Amino acid sequence: MNEDNEAGTGRVVVVTGAGTGIGRETARAFAAEGARVVAVGRRAEPLAETAAAHPGLIGPLVADVTGPDAPERIVGAALDRYGRLDVLVNNAGIVHSGQRVGSYQRAGMEELLATNLTAPVLLGQAAVPALAESRGVLVNVSTAVGQRGWPTNSLYAAGKAALETITRSWAVELAPHGIRVVAVAPGAIDTPITEHSGYSPEQRAAVRDWQLAHTPLGRIGRPEEVAWAITRLASSQASFVTGVVLSVDGGALVA
Repeated sequence: MNEDNEAGTGRVVVVTGAGTGIGRETARAFAAEGARVVAVGRRAEPLAETAAAHPGLIGPLVADVTGPDAPERIVGAALDRYGRLDVLVNNAGIVHSGQRVGSYQRAGMEELLATNLTAPVLLGQAAVPALAESRGVLVNVSTAVGQRGWPTNSLYAAGKAALETITRSWAVELAPHGIRVVAVAPGAIDTPITEHSGYSPEQRAAVRDWQLAHTPLGRIGRPEEVAWAITRLASSQASFVTGVVLSVDGGALVA
């Protein structure tokens, strides 16, 4: 890498789920370092709001990560626009409300796993040639409950746990290609994911109460705190770090 890329300037970053929450703050954090960011999401308006913070550095791309042509289209957009890809952040994810044992339906299971597991695997795979050329970084966004369990949302936790296993496995597989693979596991973070997933106000309040009861620091985290962890793991200063899953959860994992 040249000095500009080491400092962040000139790097090209793809962030999925960039319309709100962690994805939005991650796109903005990379842009603040001088990176050019392809902000991917399903809705144009939130992506435009994300991009407005850094005009010229954040370029929206409306795409559903579960689409059959999404991996090639997303990677292709970065290469067509900027000629390279240095960092891929697999952040897009969904949660289904209140799914207990006995209530799972095949269609809902397939939708959940398509977004949270299949899409990041296929997008990561499509990005490997470009990341190998740049000796880049693949960052998966998991969840703290993937390492503990989430009653009534066991499939969500299981899909994220699988993504963490892939993170560790790919770190070994892709190391000879110069690619680092890491993950960040957020805990209770102030994002609209439960609202977007159809939770009622009462259900959202119950989730927050449960999260606070299991968070030793006693508060909800901020998306920018997760974005900080992602940008640090993707930085050149972390060049000897791979295969790790970094919890950003207020101590929930160790409580």
